[in-house]
Amino acid sequence: MGDLLPEFKLQNQKEQWVNSNQLVGESALVIYFYPKDDTPGCTAEACAFRDQYEDFTAAGAKVIGISADAVESHKQFAEKYRLSFDLLSDTNNEVRRSFGVPKSMLGLLPGRVTYVFDKKGRLIHQFNSQFNAKKHIEEALVALRK
Repeated sequence: MGDLLPEFKLQNQKEQWVNSNQLVGESALVIYFYPKDDTPGCTAEACAFRDQYEDFTAAGAKVIGISADAVESHKQFAEKYRLSFDLLSDTNNEVRRSFGVPKSMLGLLPGRVTYVFDKKGRLIHQFNSQFNAKKHIEEALVALRK
């Protein structure tokens, strides 16, 4: 804990660039890495973040999802499920590596990890669970409310 938010610049589903340096100081951040758009576990996780989005904004946090899917895939995924937060495209998995997100399932699947940073960009919580997607939301909210 206490690590600083790694620097990154990625495009969201609206083809806008999101720069991590501009996020620090703005709000707390919940950054979750997930394997793939529109798959059962990832859809459940994204929809749970969507359904509790007001709880995150009330806690002073911005939610960001990151996967290796292309911008167009993120756009379709966000529209299909009415996602109200940024999905960032990390097609080369560079940001995934900079965060140290491990692979799961004998190295076959990209990992599912949620990081919670305070307003100053310091890591205050990390949760790793490939199969308990909805638990990521609960863990993040508890960390923000401490």
